[in-house]
Amino acid sequence: MSDNLWGYRPDAGHSVGTDLIGYKVEATDGSIGKVDKHSDDVTSAYLVVDTGVWIFGKHVLLPAGTVGRIDTGEKKVYIDLTKEQIKDAPEFDKDKHLGDSDFHRTTGEHYGRHRRV
Repeated sequence: MSDNLWGYRPDAGHSVGTDLIGYKVEATDGSIGKVDKHSDDVTSAYLVVDTGVWIFGKHVLLPAGTVGRIDTGEKKVYIDLTKEQIKDAPEFDKDKHLGDSDFHRTTGEHYGRHRRV
């Protein structure tokens, strides 16, 4: 993962301005849903993923540094986390938590514990 959890890795294949909404999202051990919203902000880039039936009716916030690679041909985003690591993240409410610095911090702490060395 990236040293900056809230920025895309240089080798992830991300191009600023690429619309990722609707891309399928794959954890290391299977599909977790589709991108519902994303941000390219340099210090706070993220994906909001609609988990559909996997975690019924929920969304998860994934810092851009968790993205391993983006395949624009297949319209898939590959995340360097397991489904369990994502499921155990702080519960995300897109109406409350976007722009919430405390939620941003706790989410970063959660995913920071799962960094690959």
